[in-house]
Amino acid sequence: MLQEILASPVEDKIFYAVLVFSWTVYTWEAYLACRQRKIYRTTMHVPTELGKIMDSETFEKSRLYQLDKSNFGFWSGLYSEAEGTLILLLGGIPFLWKVSGILTARFGFGPEYEISQSLVFLMLATLFSAFTGLPWSLYNTFVIEEKHGFNQQTVGFFLKDALKKFAVTQCILLPVTSLLLYIIKIGGDYFFIYAWLFTLIVSLILVTIYADYIAPLFDKFTPLPDGELKSEIESMAKSICFPLTKIYVVEGSKRSSHSNAYFYGFFKNKRIVLFDTLLEDYSPLNTPGEKEPGTGEENEAAGNESKTKPKNKKQGCSNSEVLAVLGHELGHWKLGHTVKNIVISQMNSFLCFFLFAVLIGRKELFMAFGFHDTQPTLIGLMIIFQFIFSPYNELLSFCLTVLSRRFEFQADAFARSMGRSSELYSALIKLNKDNLGFPVADWLFSMWHYSHPPLLERLRALTGPKQD
Repeated sequence: MLQEILASPVEDKIFYAVLVFSWTVYTWEAYLACRQRKIYRTTMHVPTELGKIMDSETFEKSRLYQLDKSNFGFWSGLYSEAEGTLILLLGGIPFLWKVSGILTARFGFGPEYEISQSLVFLMLATLFSAFTGLPWSLYNTFVIEEKHGFNQQTVGFFLKDALKKFAVTQCILLPVTSLLLYIIKIGGDYFFIYAWLFTLIVSLILVTIYADYIAPLFDKFTPLPDGELKSEIESMAKSICFPLTKIYVVEGSKRSSHSNAYFYGFFKNKRIVLFDTLLEDYSPLNTPGEKEPGTGEENEAAGNESKTKPKNKKQGCSNSEVLAVLGHELGHWKLGHTVKNIVISQMNSFLCFFLFAVLIGRKELFMAFGFHDTQPTLIGLMIIFQFIFSPYNELLSFCLTVLSRRFEFQADAFARSMGRSSELYSALIKLNKDNLGFPVADWLFSMWHYSHPPLLERLRALTGPKQD
C-alpha cells in the first residue's frame, strides 16, 4: 500500500498526505482528551489544596459536567472527522461545485461567472454544515447544558436564534467573499497585498460594529444604570487612561447561565460589556419567581422564548469582585495584549496570502481534490488555507495558546498591582464554581488546550511573590 502511494502521481500524494495528517491530529486530540477524561473519572474527592476553595458538592457537579462534555466531544469529534474524510474520498467538494454550476446556469450565468458560482457553492456548503451540525448542537444545549442547569433556552428560541445567525452570517459572508474574489482576480501580481489589506479593513470594521449593530440582533444590550458600580468602573478606567465611553449589560441569562465580560472599540471610543450573569445584584437568575415590570402579555412573551430557573445559590460576583475582573481585562489593554494579538493575526494573514499567491498556480493541488479541468479561486482558497496550511495552523495554534496563558498571568498581575488581588482571588473561585470548571487538569491536556492557566496556578500566582 505504501509503495503504491509513493509511486502514485504527486496529486495523489498530496491527497493522502492531507488525510493522514488530519487523522494524525484527530488521534492526538483524542489521546489528550482520553487523558483528561481519566482525570475526571478517577479524581472523586476534593484534593487537599482545594479544600478551602471548593466544597465537595460543587466539585462533584463540575466533575460530572466536564465528564459529560468530554464524552460528547469524543463522539462529535469522531463524527466530524469521519464526515470530512468521506467528503474528500467521495469527491464531495467537486460535486458541490458542479451542483453550484448547474444552479447558476439556470439563471443564465455560465462558467465565466465564477464569482456567482462561488457564492452559490459557499451558501450550499454553509447550509450543509448547519444541517449536519444542528443535531449535535441541539444535544449539547438541551441534554448536556440542560442536565447541568446552564441552558435557559426553549427549543423555539434556539431554532429562531439559529436561523437568525445563519441569515446574518450569509449577509456578511457573501458580499465579503465576492469582493475578496474580485480583488484576487483583478489584483495582478501583487493581489495578495490588496487581499490582505481588504481582510484587515473588514476585520476592523466588524470588530467596531459588532457590539453596536450585530450582537443586539441576538441579545438585549442596556446601559449599566447609574450607581456605585458604574462610578467605580469609570473611576478605575480614568485612573489608567482607558478611554471608556459606554458600559453595557447584555442579557446573557436568556440563553445560558454562563458569565463573561469584555471590552471593544478602537482609539478613543472604548466600551465595556458585562453579562448580567456576572453581576450578583443584576442577574435575574438570583431572583426566581420575581416578575419584571411590564404587562402580563410582555412577561408571557418573554417566557415563551427563554426560561429562568431558580438557583439555590447566588450567582455572579459582588461589585468589588466585578471591578477586579475588569481590572484584569483592562490589564490586557494597558499591557498592549490586544494590539499584540492584532499584529500577530495580521502578520499571519499576510504570510498566508503571500504563500497562497505562490501556490495558487499549482494545478496538482486542484487535481488532488478532484478539480482536473478548472481552478476556481474559492476552491484554491479552501484547499490551501484549510488543507495545505493545516500543519502550520496546528503549530501556530499551540504557540498562541502558550502566549495567551502568559498574557493571562500578566493581566492578573496588573489587577494585583491595582490593589485588587484578594477580590480577583475570590472572583476567580466564584466564576469557576458558577461555570462548573473542574480545577484538576492533566498537564499535557492543559498545555495543549488551555488558553487560560488552570485555576490553582492563577490563585498561586496571585498570592505568591510579585513578578517583574
